Amino acid sequence: MRMTEITLSEATPVDGYGPGFFRVAGEVFDGPILVTATSARGWGGYDDPAPLLALVGEVDVLFIGTGAETAHMPAALRDRLHEAGLGVEAMNSPAACRTYNVLLSEGRRVALAALPV
Repeated sequence: MRMTEITLSEATPVDGYGPGFFRVAGEVFDGPILVTATSARGWGGYDDPAPLLALVGEVDVLFIGTGAETAHMPAALRDRLHEAGLGVEAMNSPAACRTYNVLLSEGRRVALAALPV
């Protein structure tokens, strides 16, 4: 596997989250989010796979935050992302945010797609 480092000054960390929202790099987002090292935006949830598929080749791992509880993501979405070559790890959103931030701080090519708690 080829690893590509990012410059930490470009990084977009998750600063916090609460009922129905996330705070990313100081900006508040209501509802589901998609965060990469360089940007954050709203995401349409499991029914919106296109922005996730657009990450193929840009990130090594996509963390899926499943909300307050750990849950399985829809099998069709998981299979589609795996077939496209995107590494996917699903966990509850708080754990996904923490894991994303840690790997981002290490310069890893990661992204986060998360449902609010």
